[in-house]
Amino acid sequence: MGINKPESKTFFIQTFGCQMNEADSGRIASALKKQGYRLAEKIQDASLVVINSCSVRESAENRVLGLVRNLAERQKAGGRRPKIILTGCMVGSAWGERQRYSLAMLKKKLPRVDEFRTIKDLIGNFQRGEKAERNRVQKIQALVPIMSGCNHFCSYCVVPYARGEEHSRSFEEVVCQVEELVRRGNREITLLGQNVNSYRPSFAALLRRLHKIKNIKKISFLTSNPWDLTDDIIEAMSLPKIDRYLHLPVQSGDDEILKKMNRPYTALQFMKLVKKIRKKIPDIRIGTDIIVGFPGETKKQFENTVKLCQEVGFIKAYISRYSPRPGTAAFKMKDNVLSEEKKRRWRILDKMVNGR
Repeated sequence: MGINKPESKTFFIQTFGCQMNEADSGRIASALKKQGYRLAEKIQDASLVVINSCSVRESAENRVLGLVRNLAERQKAGGRRPKIILTGCMVGSAWGERQRYSLAMLKKKLPRVDEFRTIKDLIGNFQRGEKAERNRVQKIQALVPIMSGCNHFCSYCVVPYARGEEHSRSFEEVVCQVEELVRRGNREITLLGQNVNSYRPSFAALLRRLHKIKNIKKISFLTSNPWDLTDDIIEAMSLPKIDRYLHLPVQSGDDEILKKMNRPYTALQFMKLVKKIRKKIPDIRIGTDIIVGFPGETKKQFENTVKLCQEVGFIKAYISRYSPRPGTAAFKMKDNVLSEEKKRRWRILDKMVNGR
């Protein structure tokens, strides 16, 4: 299904969230340009605004609400109100078989949005969208989605709802796209997926095949789940063109909290995995994601996370203060860690790991 065309065919895409969303926005832009739209330099100049939303945390959704409100207020001030299309994770969570909430609820929450559309609805299916993205040339680094979705329901996470079940692009198509990007001048490739390790038929085989492409200087990837990081993948990661930065979300250093999060490993198992990786790749640098203030997290359990961070020596950490996400399993748990205590724990880890 195409996008309804306003009289003045200028567009602006506001992207919230992860690099996967950035890649999706590039595909949307390519699709719009094929329909005769031109990119506006500023959101104020656009007759069509596409909001590619994130719903990982409540704060991300609040930014979307604020933007929609500001766009609507422009009309009250005598300006031109653009047509607003909402897409991305907020819409994905209200669509399909894995709904966290109904589309009617989303429309009630955002009455000023004109259309609610999934990424697939905007630009076609996953494969066709990726072919369109090849028309978008980036100078040095290119974002290349290789899979989408997640089949593991961490209790706090919206991704299995917002992105649906896991789906991998074909091996041949990914290789073909990367080869074309390299011919166009890209030298660094970042492979994207909610869990790249679960790419099928084999993420390790894909890394080895891409490594053989002449003129590629660096291959990076996001994101890896610890339980899918096999010995075969670690072996492939040791190839010289593979980025020596690994993003490996731990989320907590306490076994009880990990179990409540539905993360299928213990702190000790995570530490053993890190040691195995460093034995094979001594110069690896590891970053992570951590949630503080998860329901029921005691000060002692938080200290276990601090201890794990000290032992691992992460070079960076994306630290989140837990916020309840409707429709997830954790939403049913009592959010009993006070906001100020969450902030205190956040500050401790941020200073320790990120040096701020």
